[in-house]
Amino acid sequence: MERRAFLKAGGASLASALMGSGMLTWSARSEAATISQTLYITDGTKTMPDGVSLYVKGYGTTANTPLIPAPSIICQEGDTLSITVYNMLSVTHNLVIGGLVSGSAPIASTGDIAPGGNKTLTYTIPSGAAGSYLFYDNKTSYNRFLGLHGGLAIMPAGISNQLYSGSPTFVKQQFWILNDIDPALNTAVKNGTTIPTSFTPRYFTINGLSSRPPGAAGHGDPTIDALYDPRSRLSGHIGDRTLVRMLNTGMCSHAVHTHANHMEWLTDRGTVRPSVWKKDTLYLRNNLGKIDAIFPFEAPPDAYPPVTSGHFPMHLHDEMSQTAGGGLYQFGSMTELEFL
Repeated sequence: MERRAFLKAGGASLASALMGSGMLTWSARSEAATISQTLYITDGTKTMPDGVSLYVKGYGTTANTPLIPAPSIICQEGDTLSITVYNMLSVTHNLVIGGLVSGSAPIASTGDIAPGGNKTLTYTIPSGAAGSYLFYDNKTSYNRFLGLHGGLAIMPAGISNQLYSGSPTFVKQQFWILNDIDPALNTAVKNGTTIPTSFTPRYFTINGLSSRPPGAAGHGDPTIDALYDPRSRLSGHIGDRTLVRMLNTGMCSHAVHTHANHMEWLTDRGTVRPSVWKKDTLYLRNNLGKIDAIFPFEAPPDAYPPVTSGHFPMHLHDEMSQTAGGGLYQFGSMTELEFL
């Protein structure tokens, strides 16, 4: 299918063990609680769209299965977050939460976790911390590229439908966690050889998966195809509104582009924007960039003939990220917008 035909069709028409959770459910509370999570640092392999098997690491919920990304965590201001991490591998690892400080420390962290050991990060969420955060391994500069990452959503205390007090409201929320993968890096880590000094990405994922266009093996399989992955795909009826928490673990900046409707751009790199702009393309910066935006399920204003249901794509306007293996087009970071 040619690119123009794909964009018009909107894509209409890893194995599950490597999938974390990007969907978020939340009921506001008037009281604080302790939110506990246990994670295991482990490794495995992941098959890429061109059939190449790559070494990966991840935070899993069992001792032998990496999940990429890790299961998402959601809590609210005032809660105490308790994350216990077991290191099942033979090298030292950790878990940090980017953007959250812990006492006098510049970042909330487990500290070093020795091989076979475990540590618990305990952190009380302060007022004003509502937002989207990436937790990841920063023991090296590249561990998060291998899959050691996940999303943390902090809600305003007592509020279930706003990103921050006074923000536009939403009906549902989920993460889009983007990553880019250089197989030379993964192979070097697996073999214990010298880490490459350059980074040349050949695979691009959203919530750990790549798209499979119509006709490709795996198309329509939600455990393989990002177009159908319920953690990534936005589905709603007219009147629904989805908050999308976009986190970028990789080295490449991206232009996130939605068809059908513009997004309401709320934050950039954790800072609330002075005004809410409606944009069809948002610049998601590399190296831990993040954006929060709401996608409104409204009748697409430019559709002719007018429609209130159908399928539209979300893809990235940086062309390289729509490929795999250096040229396999439409096998990159994209998903679907489904009007029910």
